[in-house]
Amino acid sequence: MISIHQFKKYYGNTLVLDIPSLTFPSGIHWIKGKNGSGKTTFFKALAGLLPFSGEVKLHDLSVKKEAVAYRRQVSYGEAEPLYPEFLTARDLIHFVGKAKKASSQQMEELVDRLDMHTFYRHPCGTYSSGMLKKLSLVLAFLGSPSVIMLDEPLITIDDQAVGMMYDTIRHYHQQGVTFLLSSHQDFDFSALPLHTTFLVHQQTISQTS
Repeated sequence: MISIHQFKKYYGNTLVLDIPSLTFPSGIHWIKGKNGSGKTTFFKALAGLLPFSGEVKLHDLSVKKEAVAYRRQVSYGEAEPLYPEFLTARDLIHFVGKAKKASSQQMEELVDRLDMHTFYRHPCGTYSSGMLKKLSLVLAFLGSPSVIMLDEPLITIDDQAVGMMYDTIRHYHQQGVTFLLSSHQDFDFSALPLHTTFLVHQQTISQTS
């Protein structure tokens, strides 16, 4: 469970998000909002990548006070990832996998699931946006996170990869992983067992279902 209290995020003097109190219980949750509504800012703050005022906790772990332990439990997949052009997917998966204590078997299974073998050993500078997105998704699943946040997980990937992503989310959810999925697009509710929907609107986030 992620709990949020008195959360405020400013860019300069402009308040972009103001969330007095919000809780994400175990499950799969859709954070819905228009482009520019603050979804990415919110996810990056929850991942410990952006400063903010207030408190965010995963159970008793504070993103501010127990940052390392918290980040081991909360993974984040970027909407539009950028990686050093000279590194390969293999380089990054093994580097991040080692940091997250992922097994070689898990790395291989994720590469198989996202069908990355054709470009796995090529430098990132040669990747299409869809290839970069697949790499971002694999990195987010590595290790044993309690929560995985995926920002716009369906953009730029083809229909086959979308199906594989739904399968992977369901598989990990069955193992007890909670998901926060942000998107301005609709998900296939028959393929993904969403528990609740939250709307990002007018600087705050509220539950709609």
